[in-house]
Order: sequence, then C-alpha cells, then structure tokens
Amino acid sequence: MTRLRREVVAAATTLVLAACAGRPHPAALVPVAPAITVSPATAPLSIRPVAAAPLATRNGYAATDLGPALAAFRATCSSLATRRDASGLTQPGDWTLPCAAAATATDPSQFFASALVAVTIGDGRGLDTGYFEPDLAASATRSAGYTVPIYGRPADLVDLDLGSFDPTLAGKHIRGRVAGGTLVPYYDRAAVDAGALAGRGLELAWAADPYAAFFLEIQGSGRLRLTDGTTLRVGYAGQNGHAYTGIGKLLRDRGALGPGQATMAGIIGWLRAHPAEVPDVLHANRSKVFFKPLTIPPGQGPLGALGVPLTARVSVAADPAFVSLGIPLWLDTTVAGAPFHTVVVVQDTGGAIRGANRLDLFWGSGDAAGAVAGGITATGTVTVLLPPAAADRFGVADVRRAAPPRP
Repeated sequence: MTRLRREVVAAATTLVLAACAGRPHPAALVPVAPAITVSPATAPLSIRPVAAAPLATRNGYAATDLGPALAAFRATCSSLATRRDASGLTQPGDWTLPCAAAATATDPSQFFASALVAVTIGDGRGLDTGYFEPDLAASATRSAGYTVPIYGRPADLVDLDLGSFDPTLAGKHIRGRVAGGTLVPYYDRAAVDAGALAGRGLELAWAADPYAAFFLEIQGSGRLRLTDGTTLRVGYAGQNGHAYTGIGKLLRDRGALGPGQATMAGIIGWLRAHPAEVPDVLHANRSKVFFKPLTIPPGQGPLGALGVPLTARVSVAADPAFVSLGIPLWLDTTVAGAPFHTVVVVQDTGGAIRGANRLDLFWGSGDAAGAVAGGITATGTVTVLLPPAAADRFGVADVRRAAPPRP
C-alpha cells in the first residue's frame, strides 16, 4: 500500500462526512432534522417499506394533472434500467415492466395508480423545501461593477472514491489536493476569497452581486445574463470537500434573524444591511462549489444528478441512501400556504438533503420561481411508488387495485 493510500484510508473515518458535503440546496439555510434519522449505511435494513393506501384514494389525486410527472418519469427510465441503487430499494430489472408501460401510457393517473405499488418509508413524514435556477447579471470579463468570480473546477481538486481503497467505504468520497506527496484539505471559502485560485484562468464569468453569486452555489446551477446580451448556463462541477454550514441557521443561532426570517430574501436583506459582518458570516460556510458551462436547449430546465433536465414542480432532490434516484413519489405538502400534492420524480441530490422522506422541490427558473422556492419549508408526507417486483421482494402487500381511480 502506498503512503498516499495509507493516509487516505486512515483519514476516511473523520473526513468522509465533510467530503460528502456535495452540492447544497436552499434547504440547507435552516436545516431541520427529518422525521427519521438513520445512518445511510444501514438505511435499507433499518427502514423497510410498508404498504400504504392506494394512490387512487388520495385527496385530489383524480383532479391532479400528472402528465408532466409521467414525462419526467419516462426521461429517467433508461437510467433506472442500468444504474446502481445506493438505497437498496430497487434493482435494475424491477423497472422493466413499469418503464415499458410508461412508454405507451396515455392516461398518467391510471398509469401511476396501476403500474406501481404505494409504500411508505418509516411513517412517511419528512421535511419539504424548495430550490430554483437563478438568473445573475454577469460579465465574461472582469470590469467595473462585475468583480465577483464564478469559478470552474480547479485541475488540482482531487476526488477520491474511498471504496476503491477499502470496500467498507463503498460510495464514500473524499476531496482535497496533493501537497508534498500528501493529500490535504482543499482551499476553503475564506482562502478562495483571499485569492488562492486567482491567476489560474478558472473564472467562467464575473458576477455583479456577491450575494447572488453565493446563492448560486446553494442552488447548484444558474443562468448568467452576460453584458453582451448572451446567456451562459452553468451547472455543478464539484465542491471543495469542506462541510456545508447553513448561514441561515447561523444567523438564527446568533439572534440576528427571527423565526420565519431565514429565507433567501431575509438572509440577503440582512447581509446587505450589515456589510461589516459579511465576511465572518459567509466564511463560516467553508464549502465552495465550482461550476461548468452547460449546453441546454432553450426552454429546458437545468440538469439534475441523473443528467436529465429538471421539470418545474415535478423534479425533486432526495437522499439516494434512502430512495432510488429516478423513482416517482406522491408528495403531499404545503407551498406558499396552500396545499400542494402531486407525483414528483427523484432526479437530483443535494448536500443538505439527508434522511428518509427529505425532499427539495425544484420550482423552476428566474426570480418568480426563487420567490416561492426560497420560502418553502414545510412538513409533508411522502409515498414511495415501487415497482411490483421490488414490493414483492420486501413482502409489501400489493393493494393497487383496492380502489380504482375515480373518474
């Protein structure tokens, strides 16, 4: 075993949680513990799916337009048929029949009610939040009024799959850089702001608003409206390996923000009003996200973790240790004070999205979407829609036809 390998394996136990911080979402502003907290490593064994009431019996099911959800599910089927599922809920072959049925389905409500089995994980209750794709004023070059760099991924950022060193660490990663033959932590936010990456040609663009640029990292993707009239869409390309710290929670703990004020708008308002305290607050979040240019056809949403465009009000980020990426869910929650229930599809992940029934709902692009997404924090219920083969493997009763869909 090489020196570097020995050091990586030895450090894994203490560093892996920070290394897996990943791409955060606005949900991380004020983290709330999910209803169920179980180690991801033991989730498939500790939380087993149990039968739930059929979808057709749910309040509002028959009146909900599930066409967008069916289209989003179809887009994930090719991935479901081949990908490795970290949660242990499903196997690739489980999706053969449901995906074939989805390809020819003409009635979305009938499809979800009849092709999949409704189950719950734990008690089905969890935290629901929202995220969006922001628009930022930016310039391709540094100039007056555009001084905040948006960085691409540095070439010296090393992302190690710890499972290749020790099978017990399968699925875990650690990030850093090599210095003097040793893997060390990568530059944190304060170091980057102090110029650790300056002069390396990593700037994709220069933003006008430092707070908009900060929240771009939380969202993980965005549209840069450049001064020449063009738009550059950027997406998540990596993270420096330091744990994410939600500054909303930080400000609440310090008494700077009261209950209900730790929204994106509330946090930005506080930062603008207290410029002398900004460095201390922002640098408390040592995580730094890097971006890459994206080529996405007009009218399509940003790319999620599955590499397919996200669909507003349908795509959600979830913890892949508890639910399969690509799987559809029935979500019953509250958005902007009104009931919100529909079928959503797990097409993304996030560093702050941890635990069973922990969902982050993609609300769309632009300021209007941001105004809603930034304020979504609600307790909701989640019903997981499993392929019949998976439900049978877990011994879950198949009650799909207990009550046919209402006309």
